[in-house]
Amino acid sequence: MLFNSLNFAIFLPIVFFLYWFVVNKSLKSQNILLLVASYFFYACWDWRFLFLLMFSIALDFFSGIKIAESSNQTTRKFWFWLSISINLGFLGFFKYYNFFVESFTEGVANFGFKINPLTLDILLPVGISFYTFHGLSYVIDIYKERIPAEKNIVDYSVFVSFFPLLVAGPIERATHLLPQIKRERQFDYEKAVDGLRQILWGLFKKIVIADQCAQYANDIFNHSSEYSGSTLVLGAVFFAFQIYGDFSGYSDIALGTARLLGIDLLRNFAFPYFSRDIAEFWRRWHISLSSWFRDYLYIPLGGSKVGMWQKIRNTFVIFLVSGFWHGANWTFIIWGLLHALYIMPSIIFQTNRKNIDIVAKGKFLPSIKEVFQVALTFSLVVFAWIFFRANNVEHALDYISKIFSSSLFTSVKYDGDDFKKVLFLLLFIFMAIEWLGRENQFAIAKLGQSWKPVFRYLFYYMILIAIFWFCGKKEQFIYFQF
Repeated sequence: MLFNSLNFAIFLPIVFFLYWFVVNKSLKSQNILLLVASYFFYACWDWRFLFLLMFSIALDFFSGIKIAESSNQTTRKFWFWLSISINLGFLGFFKYYNFFVESFTEGVANFGFKINPLTLDILLPVGISFYTFHGLSYVIDIYKERIPAEKNIVDYSVFVSFFPLLVAGPIERATHLLPQIKRERQFDYEKAVDGLRQILWGLFKKIVIADQCAQYANDIFNHSSEYSGSTLVLGAVFFAFQIYGDFSGYSDIALGTARLLGIDLLRNFAFPYFSRDIAEFWRRWHISLSSWFRDYLYIPLGGSKVGMWQKIRNTFVIFLVSGFWHGANWTFIIWGLLHALYIMPSIIFQTNRKNIDIVAKGKFLPSIKEVFQVALTFSLVVFAWIFFRANNVEHALDYISKIFSSSLFTSVKYDGDDFKKVLFLLLFIFMAIEWLGRENQFAIAKLGQSWKPVFRYLFYYMILIAIFWFCGKKEQFIYFQF
């Protein structure tokens, strides 16, 4: 069930009504409803993998209790590594089995050996990377004695499978979400309205920006040999807006939906394309994943409290693992490697926390220096997206070599014609709104609040009309494949 589908438009109001008007007197009943709704939401995609999700939840739930209750270190280690190895085993099998087999086959072929390994037609369970990381952080936190084990299986199950975040995050922490699940929730009108506003903006990002850019980006990448270098640059820029609108739009809908139900999820995006350097970009892009790797991999490796060479090693490890997390393809690993190289100067010269606040905070326009910094950072990010989007490394290298050819200086043409000007107008309006709202949680959180109601509602209706106007062609959410 997609967030931008008619099914979800029917599903959400039903859950909302039952949650606030039928079972609102009992926290236990509310949580049972959330669990049933979440399992139904997941089963709509493929009911067979619901059992895998339930097994993963049961494994981490009982492992957590065993770890917490045991005073014997050997027993604690047994349950800890049992949970970790089974979770990573499932993730490795479904996501990386064929990648490792094919890579091994190609590797030995380089030495003149030919083997015929068994590859499997494996369907990747949607959301497995996300709910696996939920479970891993929970078990690690208990083992490190940061949190107590949860004793209520329903509450823990809701923590892992809460439907707004189940298939593409944000990746939550037990310390943030579990207390909210266990606390009585009262309907908050202002929070619900804010949630609806965030859902509206998320749908605009997904349907009006991401899906429209996807039509061009997909065609240009799929037929890159037929286009000039200048058009390929534009194709990469379209993909940059597609993946931002797609993933941040999904996160906005997830956060808004959760707020309708009285729950706050972790923020996942904070206007990353306004970043002045790569370190700032990674504090603003997919925040829940970046902070997960920081807390459960970078800091245990020593973080920044080690010597320079170890710090450099740790940074490369984080970005390579992050790239590999996204998918079983060398393109993702190179994408992570590029970002490690991008961020390295700020690590070496210790300037990675130079830009903490949003650019031009409290000002209407940025300085010329900030414009240059933002443009340079965006260009580096777009270049790395080419590897992320390409079918394989060879495709990415062909794409880049075509860009750096004489055709880079020819006019931009799409299928022998000009691009539709309306798309550029939409992108300009979108980025203008994002800029105006960049100091808030999401772009339209406060925008229009001081206007007269007639103008504010006119603004919302215009967004709604644009969503319906462009909703004809639906694209799958990109991060569902991860």
